[in-house]
Amino acid sequence: MSRFRAFARRPLSGPFKARNFMTLTAHPSRALTGEIAVPGDKSISHRALMLGGLAVGETRVTGLLEGEDVLATAEAMRQLGAEIIREADGTWRVFGVGVGGLKEPATALDFGNSGTGVRLMMGIVAGHPITATFTGDASLSKRPMGRVITPLNEMGASVHAREGGRLPLTLTGAERALPITYPLPVASAQVKSAVLFAGLGAPGQTTVIEPKPTRDHSERMLKAFGADVVTEEGPKGVRVVRVTGEAELTPCQIAVPGDPSSAAFPVVAALITPGSDITVRGITLNPHRAGLYATLIEMGGHIEFLNERDEGGEPVADLRVRASALKGIEVPPERAPSMIDEYPVLAIAAAFAEGKTVMRGAEELRVKESDRIAAVAAGLIANGIEVEELPDGMIVQGHGGEPQGGGHVATHMDHRIAMSFLVLGLGTKKPVSIDEGHMIATSFPDFLPLMRGLGAEIAGESA
Repeated sequence: MSRFRAFARRPLSGPFKARNFMTLTAHPSRALTGEIAVPGDKSISHRALMLGGLAVGETRVTGLLEGEDVLATAEAMRQLGAEIIREADGTWRVFGVGVGGLKEPATALDFGNSGTGVRLMMGIVAGHPITATFTGDASLSKRPMGRVITPLNEMGASVHAREGGRLPLTLTGAERALPITYPLPVASAQVKSAVLFAGLGAPGQTTVIEPKPTRDHSERMLKAFGADVVTEEGPKGVRVVRVTGEAELTPCQIAVPGDPSSAAFPVVAALITPGSDITVRGITLNPHRAGLYATLIEMGGHIEFLNERDEGGEPVADLRVRASALKGIEVPPERAPSMIDEYPVLAIAAAFAEGKTVMRGAEELRVKESDRIAAVAAGLIANGIEVEELPDGMIVQGHGGEPQGGGHVATHMDHRIAMSFLVLGLGTKKPVSIDEGHMIATSFPDFLPLMRGLGAEIAGESA
């Protein structure tokens, strides 16, 4: 059992204090080959546990991502009154208490590094007449929650947070949540989902207006649990989502497909490592999540979609990926919501492409686990790659071959920065190292053994 797997499955009984800080180094590697399955989709895993806890009866979940972020959500739902059991075969059983049935937790809800978990759970608690305190690790505590606090206050919740709307914060839900119509100032699936989840406890319809479509896992899963959800397409890309409150959710069986954000790392690694040919099984190709793959194909990436099928309302396929000569492109800014978590690893692909790759429309990256635009730019420069940082993205000047490498990258406790620069080091002339890798377990517990199994040369030491 790998170090990450063992750590990720520990019971979560408080803040994540037991850390094994790791300095990791990726060396130029031979061709990557093999067939793999990546962890279950993190966004779907969070929502399966949350909505299972709000349904009346037993929900069964297979393929759940067992990384720290999702395990934190499971523990929070337990503290709020749901019974959650993991069976020996990996099936998760969730016994829900119904909308409005959550209890007040005895201790703070600790979400570690999970921005998705904390924001969506704030919406759920806001629809219940209970008080809960939300905490997280040092990285999460720097991230602003104001975008969620504002609509939840409009719905009748009361929030007391640190300066700047940061954790720790205490939220008291409404005695009876108010249905609202809320135009999102910035497209955000997390804010949309928080409002819709709070609206489950409100009479009438709660409406969210998106300036451009974001991932729709919440809408799909709410429908699977029996909620009345209506989606309408408006002019100029505007999308309107309505949920009818005071609903009784019914339990269901959920098979969580592979996470396209996790698959992005072996996919890009195969594209940039000469001679590589890999297959990644069972990845969701939800159109609101597949922007990276469309972009890589436009850059000349050899990616085939095999065995296309539907699983649990999500389009799924196996991906065959072969090493490719990439070219720089201008990524359409409107594509950003469908690939917001993949920009760091896209920047790695861009470093190997011929010509410039322009990425805009991704201002949300400034408030992720780290300022991902600044972190990626600094990491690329440290490895001899020319990059121009933009307020909402970056311009990467590709080498059309092997970049120099040899740099040491600060991850800022961000799992996607860590994995992206380990991928970089597989194709550079000199090894690339990162300052710490423990946080990879938050989303991809088996990243190291999986990549090594494909032939990647990644060395690590406990610091």
